[in-house]
Amino acid sequence: MDGKLEFKWFSEISTMTDGDYDYLIKLLALGDSGVGKTTFLYRYTDNKFNPKFITTVGIDFREKRVVYSGSGPNGTTGKPFKVHLQLWDTAGQERFRSLTTAFFRDAMGFLLMFDLTSQQSFLNVRNWMSQLQANAYCENPDIVLIGNKADLSDQREVQEKQAKELADKYGIPYFETSAATGLDVDKAVITLLDLIMKRMEQCVDKTASETANGGGSGKLDSVQAPEKKCAC
Repeated sequence: MDGKLEFKWFSEISTMTDGDYDYLIKLLALGDSGVGKTTFLYRYTDNKFNPKFITTVGIDFREKRVVYSGSGPNGTTGKPFKVHLQLWDTAGQERFRSLTTAFFRDAMGFLLMFDLTSQQSFLNVRNWMSQLQANAYCENPDIVLIGNKADLSDQREVQEKQAKELADKYGIPYFETSAATGLDVDKAVITLLDLIMKRMEQCVDKTASETANGGGSGKLDSVQAPEKKCAC
C-alpha cells in the first residue's frame, strides 16, 4: 500500500491516564438475550469467564485501552495510536429494543452475536441486521458476525456452513467464539477494530484530498460515530 498507512495489529496498554488517547471508539454488542454478550465482553476486557448468567437490563458497558500500531510501506512500523475502547452491552429482550436502538447511531462498529446452541437466535440475526441498517450511522456499518458458545459442541444447533453463508450474504466476517475458553474472542474484536481503522484512514485520505483541492481544514477531530459516515 504505497504511501498509505496500513493498520495491522493491536497491543494492550495499561499506563494511559484519563483523556490520554488518540481515539475514542465505541463498539456495540447486540443479539438475542442469552447468547453470551456480557460474558464475551468480560472475557475480552478482563480475560475472565463468569459462568453465572446475569441478564443485562437496558445498557451497560466495559472499557479497555489498547495501542493500535500501523505498518507503513516496506514493512516499516508506523505511528502507534492510543485507543480507548468503550464496549457497549445491550439487552436482547424486546421490551428494551427502543432503548438499545437509540445507541446504534453512536456506535462505530457492531459485534452481532448469536448462540451456536440456539437455532432461533441464529434466525433472528436477520432481524438484527434490518434494525442495524435502519438505525446505524449508515446503511453499511462495520459489523462482525459471531457464533458464541463454540465450546458446547454437543449442544450445537447451528452449523458453521450456515453461518458462513449468511455472513457472506451480508459481506461481513464470521467467527465462532467461546467466552468460556477465550476461543477467537480477541480475534473477533481485533477484526472489527481493523475494519473501523481502515474506514477512518479512508476518511483521512478523503479529507486530505479535499484540503489539497482547497476545501476543508484537513483536520480530523476526536472520532465519534457521526463523523464516520464516509465510505459507507
